[in-house]
Amino acid sequence: MAGIQANGVGSGLDINSLVSQLVTAEGTPLQQRITRHEVAVTTQISALGTLKGALAAFKTALEPLKSVDTFQSRKATSADPSIFTVTADTDAVAGSYNVEVVHLAKANQLASQAFVGGSTANVGYGSLAISVGGKTFNVTIDQDAATLDDVRNAINSAADNTGVQATLLNTAAGSRLVLTANATGAGSAIKVVASGGNGGLDKLTYDPLAPPVPPAPGLTQLQPAQNAQIRIAGFDIDSDTNVFENAIDGVTITAVAESEGEEVALDVAFDKSSVQDRIQKFVTGYNSMQTQLAKLGSYDAETKAAGPLLGDSLLRAIESETRRALTNPVTGVSGSYTTLASIGITTSATGALQVDSAKLAKALDADPQGVAELFGSDTGVAARLYSQLDDRLKTAGDIEGRNTQLKSELKDIDRDKQAFNLRMEQVEARYRKQFTALDTLLSQMQSTSNYLTQQLANLPKPGA
Repeated sequence: MAGIQANGVGSGLDINSLVSQLVTAEGTPLQQRITRHEVAVTTQISALGTLKGALAAFKTALEPLKSVDTFQSRKATSADPSIFTVTADTDAVAGSYNVEVVHLAKANQLASQAFVGGSTANVGYGSLAISVGGKTFNVTIDQDAATLDDVRNAINSAADNTGVQATLLNTAAGSRLVLTANATGAGSAIKVVASGGNGGLDKLTYDPLAPPVPPAPGLTQLQPAQNAQIRIAGFDIDSDTNVFENAIDGVTITAVAESEGEEVALDVAFDKSSVQDRIQKFVTGYNSMQTQLAKLGSYDAETKAAGPLLGDSLLRAIESETRRALTNPVTGVSGSYTTLASIGITTSATGALQVDSAKLAKALDADPQGVAELFGSDTGVAARLYSQLDDRLKTAGDIEGRNTQLKSELKDIDRDKQAFNLRMEQVEARYRKQFTALDTLLSQMQSTSNYLTQQLANLPKPGA
């Protein structure tokens, strides 16, 4: 009699393989459903990030156009930048001026006599009261640290040094202590008063109101404290630096070199090229945003591939309000321009904006204030678009609200995955228990079969 045949240990059942296959068969549909949900939510979050980035980039492009003041750009030019440079803000009025740079600002500079011993020469000890621009700080020179080098270091390291730099100038005749004011201008003259000690520091004194005459002791002046001075339309204007702010309203002039009695032309005009550049950046920014929005809501009939936000109500709302903000006439303006098309900005068949540069330039020449109001007035195109985007991008806005909701769904999915894993562990344990019991039963049946086979073999054969 043939016995019950099985491979492996006991009954020969491959329990691990059987359990694995059954667990996979039972868990796969649910696992696939969870995975599809997770992929869909993750894709939506990524798409919202793309949407948010596109809107934020366009909002940045709108920033320079959302105010009428931005369109008051002025361009100031110097006929000779080697004599002076110039910039202008929106307060500047167009016009031409002749400018002469009479003096450049200078920092007061003093030098001591030459000390033959060099930096290690003993100067003397006591105290120095150094004043710069009316502010005084005191330097104590100790008897055992009274060299020229020590004096320089003590001045530079003084905690309340109000604006003077000490250096050593090494010449063939010896070393000299040089004091230079940090600030330029007549108001930054240096004064040095010595007191106490052995009198050696008298060689470092200086009074700008009564400078010593060599060979009398004391510092000598290498360079006076001097204001810069320019002359515009015959009028002299001083500055303690080489920068003149609002000598002409809204204009900053920086003197570079003295013009030695010659006048240099300065012109201030409306900066049309700057405004054109900002408008072009607005068009480019809008087209870039529109391209991203189109991709998010796209559908390819051939490949049947859909954008992640195809049919999404939030995307449709943003696209709709953007189109209205672009095309609706601007009200309450004083100029003749109420639509983008009126200054040469139109929409192509693909939805992209395009600029007629010649028409835009003509509009800016004819009525720059009208163009400014078209974009930057309270109801202007850039102003209302900026406001709409700002509302969308706020922390409490629609995009962030949707994002918060999706992140909450991801947390729910994580909990579903944990519950799924626990359930599959329980299913696996149940199957393993059942197959282990079956394995035991089959093993017992195998033993019984073997026993019966043996007993039958021992029975006497008929006729024996």
